[in-house]
Amino acid sequence: MTQRGNAASQAGRGFHGSAVEALAKRIFSGTYGEGDVLALRELMTELDASQTELREAIKVLTAKGLLATRPNHGTYVRPREEWNLLDSDVLRWKLAAGASSDFFADLLELRRSIEPAAAALAAERRTEDDLEALNAALSAMAATEDDPVLLVRADASFHMAMLVASNNRFYAQMHRVIVPVLIHRGRALYASGGEFEHPYARHAAVAAAVRDRDLDGAYMSMLELLDKSARDFP
Repeated sequence: MTQRGNAASQAGRGFHGSAVEALAKRIFSGTYGEGDVLALRELMTELDASQTELREAIKVLTAKGLLATRPNHGTYVRPREEWNLLDSDVLRWKLAAGASSDFFADLLELRRSIEPAAAALAAERRTEDDLEALNAALSAMAATEDDPVLLVRADASFHMAMLVASNNRFYAQMHRVIVPVLIHRGRALYASGGEFEHPYARHAAVAAAVRDRDLDGAYMSMLELLDKSARDFP
């Protein structure tokens, strides 16, 4: 395993004032590859970080599955398959660095396994507060016309409200993974300048089934919504 220092680099300086962010950027950009051992003394200089600050940054990234330390070996980058993609920071860094089509395909499979089931549970368990949140997101979506920023924001609000309306604590937490990717992909789609069908009608169909306590209808409407989105942005 090689040791990487990059003494000339200034990538970490001022990067949100955080050694965690600077190290993560280097890992996700490939500056440090899998198995590379960090040259800690050089990093302290490059990142303008104290030994304590660097140690704390390493602890954070170790907890997120990016780094590991072995006695008589040092701190090194763990294999990518061991990175915790369910962690919101790891996901954010991954999206910022660029994600492959396979990555988004995997995420779509995850959404298809979770969101239709969450919609069905919402149809069974939704409260009046849940319906208000869904209706508020729909109203915002209807008012966006073709403004991509507002449309993406309303879309994210709807899917978050649906996950919460499932009244399943684990599904509700999945917004930490689903919503950031939804926003990332939605911005690219709606800001591309191409033709697209306004998503209000498809989302309204899901909300109607939830309101009517139609479990099968909520499940299928959400599945159709996700599949249509995949076709719009393969």
